[in-house]
Amino acid sequence: MDGQNKKAFSIITLILIVIATPGCIGDADGSSFCGEGTKWDSDAEKCIIGKTPIPLFEGNYSTVTMQIIHANSTTEANLTYTITIELYHEDAPYHADNFRRLAQTGMYDNVTFHRIIDDFMIQGGDFEKNNGLGGHAAQWYGYCDGESMNWADDCSSETLYTLPDEAENGLRHLPCMVSMAKTAEPNTGGSQFFIMPDDITEHEWLNEVHTVFGKVISGCEHITTLSEVETVNPDRPVVPIIITSTTVSNE
Repeated sequence: MDGQNKKAFSIITLILIVIATPGCIGDADGSSFCGEGTKWDSDAEKCIIGKTPIPLFEGNYSTVTMQIIHANSTTEANLTYTITIELYHEDAPYHADNFRRLAQTGMYDNVTFHRIIDDFMIQGGDFEKNNGLGGHAAQWYGYCDGESMNWADDCSSETLYTLPDEAENGLRHLPCMVSMAKTAEPNTGGSQFFIMPDDITEHEWLNEVHTVFGKVISGCEHITTLSEVETVNPDRPVVPIIITSTTVSNE
C-alpha cells in the first residue's frame, strides 16, 4: 500500500471509530475515557449520558397483599390479618416501585411493625434491624443517604440507597393511606413506611413532607386494631406485630 492509500485508509478508520463511539474516547479493549457528562457502561460497551438508567414499573397501579400476625411467632398466632395495598405508580413512581420491589423480593417477610401510636399510625419495614434504625431502598434511585449522585458506584454502600422525595404529589395523609418514613433530611426514605388507621381524620402536618404512595384498599380495619395494641418505651408493641408474607400483583 503506497503512502497516499495508507493516509486515506487511516482517515476512514478514524471516521468509523468516531461514528461507533459518540461522546466517548475508548481503548480498543473497551476500557474508556468518556467525554464530559458521560460514563462507560461495560455491559452496553458504550458511553452513557447522565444518571444510571433506572427501570421502573410501567403500570399506573399495582397491589401488595400482606399477611400480618400479632404474636411472637406463627405457631402462637391465633389470627392472621390480611391487608391489600394499592400502589400509586403514576403519582409516586419511585416510592411505589421501591415498595413493590421490596415486597416482591421478600424483603418485608418476617419484618415487624416496630412503632405503634394509637390514633396516628403503625410503622414498619426495617428489614435490617427491625427497630427503626435500618433499611434502605430496593435499588439505585439516584440518591445516596439523601444526596443526589449521578452513579450508583459513587455511593459507598447499597445500604445508603435512598429515594427522591415525591411528597408534593397531591396525595394526603388521610385514613388508610401509606406513606414513606424518613429522617428530618430530604430524600432519605428507604424501606420504612407507615400506615394511617381508619379512625383518624387527616395528619395535615405531614402533607408535602412525607411521600404518600399507596392506600390500604382492603383490611384497613386491621390497621386500626393493630394501632391500639399495648406498647412500651413508649411506642414498641409488647407483643410483636409481624409481616409473615407479601404477595405482589398487577392491576
